[in-house]
Amino acid sequence: MDMNTLLPIIIQVITGVIGGQAVGAAIKTAAMGQLPKILGGAVGGVGGAAILGSLLGGGAPVDPAAAAAATGGLGSALNLQNIIGGAGGGAILTGIIGAVMNAMKK
Repeated sequence: MDMNTLLPIIIQVITGVIGGQAVGAAIKTAAMGQLPKILGGAVGGVGGAAILGSLLGGGAPVDPAAAAAATGGLGSALNLQNIIGGAGGGAILTGIIGAVMNAMKK
């Protein structure tokens, strides 16, 4: 697996964890530990970016070698689909996990 394949997934996981942490901090009633926030954010980040990518049509195919040469390897990974989809997906899935955990406590 080369870096052109792995780098978008890493960015999706990181932005998903950030989104999950933000929702976990905002929803104090769902007393969640760090592990559910991190895992929910990471899985939601990858899933959210994939869903957003399919809704946007995936965009035009980009030659990875040309993108790496033009931007030093980060250009194809640092796009709106990976960042917004990752943060949004991580936030949504973490919110759902928090709601389910809160409902199970009652």
